[in-house]
Amino acid sequence: MSTTPTPTHMTTAEQWFLGHGLPYFVDDVRARVSHGLGRGRLRAVLAASVLVAGTAFTIGALVSDRYTGAAAALTSAGFVLGLYALATLQVRLWLRWAVRKTLSSLELMIPLVARALPMLMLFITFLFINAEVWEVAARLSGGVMWTAVLGFAAAAVGFLASRLPEELDAFTAELDPSRIEEACAGTPFAAWSRGVGIGTDVASPSRLERANLILVLLAAQAIQVLLLSVAVFVFFIGFGIVAIPDEVVTNWVGTDPTPALGAISWELVRVAVFLAAFSGLYFAVYAVTDEAYRRQFFTDVTDELRTAVSTRAVYRAMRDGAQR
Repeated sequence: MSTTPTPTHMTTAEQWFLGHGLPYFVDDVRARVSHGLGRGRLRAVLAASVLVAGTAFTIGALVSDRYTGAAAALTSAGFVLGLYALATLQVRLWLRWAVRKTLSSLELMIPLVARALPMLMLFITFLFINAEVWEVAARLSGGVMWTAVLGFAAAAVGFLASRLPEELDAFTAELDPSRIEEACAGTPFAAWSRGVGIGTDVASPSRLERANLILVLLAAQAIQVLLLSVAVFVFFIGFGIVAIPDEVVTNWVGTDPTPALGAISWELVRVAVFLAAFSGLYFAVYAVTDEAYRRQFFTDVTDELRTAVSTRAVYRAMRDGAQR
């Protein structure tokens, strides 16, 4: 690097990180987030979430049943934790990047959907026209159904969170000066990328920086899973309206269907929601394990994350140069 980075250079570089969903790569932001994850603050937030969850459970159990109370408790606790994450952990930045990346890569979902859905649709369509499934779904309370959906979502997120770190393992191993310079082309770091050394600080992202990489990858994948689940839900709602008349529903569930909206019954909604949630879990597992999908979507996303690791190396060097 021929000149010392100015505050304007540093601001431009840090704005690039923020715009690419990597706030934890910026030292000042990471310091604030680390403070927000202090034990004292986390204890207070967890205590608040437990208090809110306990209140929601009590109200739900009194108004309806313990299953509704459990669903209300889980939702309330998640709401409190989500608000704290939005306020403290800069969640909106990596979610914004993930949404933008997913929407720009929708065409990559077509081959995956074409590969993943046929066998899945054969299985879940068979379930959809199964009287026992309708009978069970019709008797599920809203609390039980919502708890089941949350369970499927938690299982999908847990699987993704356990597998996605493997996508990052090769990044620092492949890091060298020539790759750094190549990866930084077209970024605000390009002018500073030549001759960056590979020290321990460069090659090893901090825990929060690594978490940031995993979170943006997880968010991008979760949004795709959500889109496919919504598509499956809409498909079965439409299929149910056309192919499952009310008299068939009556024979299957033992009572007349309960109207929800127009020709849509609550029994149809429950079955469609359950099968859509199951499809989302299946899709999450398939997306991570299918090699063709990994070559298409993950290559595109991980290339950007590999660029992020390289630009981080340059940013560290720029910070050192600016502080001299």
